Amino acid sequence: MADVFPWQQSLWLQLAKRPQHAHAYLLHGPAGIGKRALATALAHFLLCQDRQDLHPCGRCKGCLLLAAGTHPDLYELKPAEDKKSVGVDDVRALIDFIAKTAQMGGHKVVLVAEPPAEEMTLAASNALLKSLEEPSRDTVLLLLCDQPSRLLPTIKSRCVQQACPLPGEDESLAWLNSQLPEAGEPELRELLSLAAGSPLKALGLSAQGVREQRALVVEGIKKLLKRQVTPSQLAEAWAQVSLVMLVDWLFDWSHAILRYQLTGDEETLGLEDMRKVNQYLAQKSRRDKVLQIQAELLQQRQKVLGKSNLNRALLLEALLGQWASLPGPG
Repeated sequence: MADVFPWQQSLWLQLAKRPQHAHAYLLHGPAGIGKRALATALAHFLLCQDRQDLHPCGRCKGCLLLAAGTHPDLYELKPAEDKKSVGVDDVRALIDFIAKTAQMGGHKVVLVAEPPAEEMTLAASNALLKSLEEPSRDTVLLLLCDQPSRLLPTIKSRCVQQACPLPGEDESLAWLNSQLPEAGEPELRELLSLAAGSPLKALGLSAQGVREQRALVVEGIKKLLKRQVTPSQLAEAWAQVSLVMLVDWLFDWSHAILRYQLTGDEETLGLEDMRKVNQYLAQKSRRDKVLQIQAELLQQRQKVLGKSNLNRALLLEALLGQWASLPGPG
């Protein structure tokens, strides 16, 4: 049986106690807070043939098939093996599944989770609308979404939209500590901050070695400002660091610089590893230049998220060239 996380218990009870379920739920919230676990638990609950105390029994034929990964009435919408996004052909296969009668005589459940719903192609999104507009009586669709603003309004309007809870800092730290017992509290707090408060994302970042990658990037930024390395050298040295993460860090630092320029509050300078650098840049940079690089970073981030065919090296060199030019009058 799939379990929900501690911070999801209240929402789980609300969902499990519903006398009648909607034909489609949109479970949304930041990446890394456990939406997949919640959706999987709800799917198992709906497909269990002998629910007990608001939980699947774990013993019926439905539960045994779920445990084996062979339940015929559970369908996960995924892209074809050679694709990154769900396409219209994938949705057509889903429509065929929905049209059939449930083999176990109960619900049919569709899970749209990885990649999240907003990553579908436009054609796939429009094709999915047919299933949402003309729902099958025994089918429940569970759509997971990290960024609802990127999802078609027509899809959102045909789902019960459910915001998933983000755990508090203490709850996140306690859970992270249970997963990384060898890590100290400062490391856990840094991971959680880098994950924007999402504990599962923080755990994933730890496995990726993000703290070591960030140390490499911070050291490179310091050398860049001292003219000890060039943007092209850094772009090459950071080849193994996620481009989205690099752009996010640069944007976070530019935002910290701007906040400090406006408030003079040192608490706005971000994590300890870049505080002195951000303070220096805030004192030495013109505000219009900071705003300009912020706008450029946002524009490039949208292109990266949109999977545009970008030249990574040239993009980074351009951004780092702007960053190196921040201090000074020009």
